[in-house]
Amino acid sequence: MNVYIVSVLLGIVEGLTEFLPVSSTAHLRIAEALLRLPLDDAYWKMYTIVIQAGAIVALLLLYLARILEFMRTFPRGERRDRNYLTHPISLTIIAFICTSIPALLLKKWSDRNLSSLTVIAIALLLGGVIMWVVDSWSWRYEPHTVHVEEIGMGQAVWIGLCQSLSAIFPGTSRSMSTIAAGQLVGMDRPTALEFSFLLSIPTMLAATAYDLFKEIHTSKAAQAAGDVATHVTMNGERWIVLAIGFVVSFIVALVVVEWFLGWVRKHGFTVFAVYRILLGIVLLIWGHRIVGH
Repeated sequence: MNVYIVSVLLGIVEGLTEFLPVSSTAHLRIAEALLRLPLDDAYWKMYTIVIQAGAIVALLLLYLARILEFMRTFPRGERRDRNYLTHPISLTIIAFICTSIPALLLKKWSDRNLSSLTVIAIALLLGGVIMWVVDSWSWRYEPHTVHVEEIGMGQAVWIGLCQSLSAIFPGTSRSMSTIAAGQLVGMDRPTALEFSFLLSIPTMLAATAYDLFKEIHTSKAAQAAGDVATHVTMNGERWIVLAIGFVVSFIVALVVVEWFLGWVRKHGFTVFAVYRILLGIVLLIWGHRIVGH
């Protein structure tokens, strides 16, 4: 298949799935295998990181006004009842720290399972069941946190720790873990979703920067050692492929985030839970035959 078409397809997959609670890691892994891309190739590893950056830029653009408003009201908040530790910016940083520490400690274990179709399938299936149960349960109870300005320290710590599961178990999904965690501690759907998006900004920026630095460092070390297989060699075509993936991911993510916000307010997360369960079952039964790895 034409490499430019491949880049468009992967950009669409990344933009569609990065902020939906269905795991972009799982979908990119499946898409890359179906397209018969060399999953251990240094260039395609870097490509995956770059198109994720496109989705991050889209979220930053959509939330720029909100972030500036948070900065303007720091530390007292919009309602003048916050402080240096309980302002949404502070709670986002605290949640990010709670995500980062377990993720870094278990990074090597996570990397070993990153390409495991079985681990991804189980994470999709179990995550779907958890999301379905939590979302169904939340319909029956009145949430006590209906605004980001009402989130407490304990809730932020809990959500941050739950988000670390997505870094440890490929296929879990950052959105799924943070949204379900927020609902479990009394947040309504829009609040859980907004905090999930806010937390994903520093998390994705840090993860993308870390992965990109690691790939560049590995590539330079490989070049110095004369290992051509793990060294990224760029040319005009490869730069264009990267640019296409970045732009497509950015545009699709812009549309998806706006649509997702509207959908959740009206319908909840059940349809995404069902999709995860079905996809997990299909991968467990026929995954290796379909994907071919």
